[in-house]
Amino acid sequence: MYKIVVHEFGGIEKLDIVEQATPAPAPGSGQVVIRIISIGMNHAELMSRRGEYKIASGEPPFVPGLEAGGIIEAVGPDVTTRTVGQRVILGADAPRRAMGGEGTYQSHYLTTAEKTVPAPAGVPDLALGALWLPYLTAWGCLVWKQNVQAGQYVLIPAASSAVAMAAAQLVKDLGAIAIGTTTSPEKVAALKAMPECKFDHIVVTRDAPWWKEVKQITGGHGCDVIFDPVAAGEFLNTEIRLLAERGTLWVYGLLGTAGTVDVTPLIRLKGAIRGWALTELAAHAPGSKNEPLQRGYAHILDRVADGRFKLPIAGTFGLRDVRRAHEEMEKGKHIGKLILVP
Repeated sequence: MYKIVVHEFGGIEKLDIVEQATPAPAPGSGQVVIRIISIGMNHAELMSRRGEYKIASGEPPFVPGLEAGGIIEAVGPDVTTRTVGQRVILGADAPRRAMGGEGTYQSHYLTTAEKTVPAPAGVPDLALGALWLPYLTAWGCLVWKQNVQAGQYVLIPAASSAVAMAAAQLVKDLGAIAIGTTTSPEKVAALKAMPECKFDHIVVTRDAPWWKEVKQITGGHGCDVIFDPVAAGEFLNTEIRLLAERGTLWVYGLLGTAGTVDVTPLIRLKGAIRGWALTELAAHAPGSKNEPLQRGYAHILDRVADGRFKLPIAGTFGLRDVRRAHEEMEKGKHIGKLILVP
């Protein structure tokens, strides 16, 4: 058993492999031990390593990682809902440090059985540990909170990211129109060639004035929904002006450089800017299938299993090669999800 530990904030050299002298811990009451077979990488882990996301990481030492999936190797004496050999996804609420969880960059994971989600046979092993953050981030905002309707125009910046590609798949499944944006014209052809890419249109925001192309796509209507991880400066100013009447701009990340933003068009448009964090969905404890977190899991896993949703995988790295994986993610040239394999 081993794990990756950040003992102090900094560069990739701060990612240390820590070997455990003992085997995987024995599960206690209500617990299971998972042998992890895939871990989805996210920009939040880069930020945590650098000390830019302390709300999630806390102070060092800590184990990074928000996602994982694997095979149950042991169950506690009173666990009846999970079995040894069962493939599971680690639930969205499991690694939350505020709830006593630990990051997922490790070979084995101890958690309660209720914080695991049984995986249908149709979910590939590589995708097992990399689904919930992209798909639940999109589902929680666009379905649970926004209730996107067929025929609506949905603008999705950072089109090459796993979250954006998951959002486009979800939007298309709902019968709405997905408009992706990217700063990289080189990525457009690659995106269009991918079967996982479900954008109806992709607009390059380096091309000025790119907003006119979006207006033309929507027939002058504007965007009913904008699902944005950039949300800053002139880009945000332009997005506000692209909203349809009573449109909503959802901010789920802050990748842009802060700047002055003019919100006065919101008055004329009767529009809104709202913030979205997946922790709001993860805070709904597992239980009844009617709870939003459980509905989100079911919605996503059913569609991954039958092929309607397909996770775009950009590449894989061994967990022991985590420094090179972080270095690759920092370049920002990949399309889709990078995955660690213990």
